[in-house]
Amino acid sequence: MAQSVYREWFGKVDKKSLPEGWQINNFGDVTENLDYKRIPVSSMEREKIQGEYPYYGASGIIDHVNDYIFDGRYLLIAEDGENLNSRKTPIAFFADGKFWVNNHAHIIQAKPPMSLEFLYLFFANKDISGFITGAAQPKLSQQNLNRIPIVVSPQELMEKFNNFAQPAMHEVELLQRKNANLRRTRDLLLPRLVGGEVEVPAVHE
Repeated sequence: MAQSVYREWFGKVDKKSLPEGWQINNFGDVTENLDYKRIPVSSMEREKIQGEYPYYGASGIIDHVNDYIFDGRYLLIAEDGENLNSRKTPIAFFADGKFWVNNHAHIIQAKPPMSLEFLYLFFANKDISGFITGAAQPKLSQQNLNRIPIVVSPQELMEKFNNFAQPAMHEVELLQRKNANLRRTRDLLLPRLVGGEVEVPAVHE
């Protein structure tokens, strides 16, 4: 529903059909980039610090560690990788709570009245191929990311969209996190069950 509303309200607007009061800004003008806080950790080092906090890469969670460097809600955008071209999975995704990020995902906060939900849907519908460099290893540099043009509506309309989209998309995220936690619990317990490390109590009628 949020996707449909975004496309209807914002998806058809461009430089040639810009309504009065609307404008086109660069992505870097309406967001704050926090890439400088990223700390990559090698897979070998991560084995030593396994824990409960998600460790994000270019396409989502790739591990869990025992510490975090971010606490809050952010939009992560892939910086490199084949998925930038193929778009098999979303190139922008939410990270919420306590987590760690390596140097393969840009870390973004929105400047009000812009919202993370609006930015997520923007990237879900935007062709950014002209801003991606590298053939063997596609890359969306911070400089090119900041140059991507984005349509900005009057504040009243943006707030109206946010009031509708944010609760709906938060509910989607909550269900996705629950599913991810269930899958992780299954993957941790199943080998122990098969190996006999965990006993299953008998069921008595």
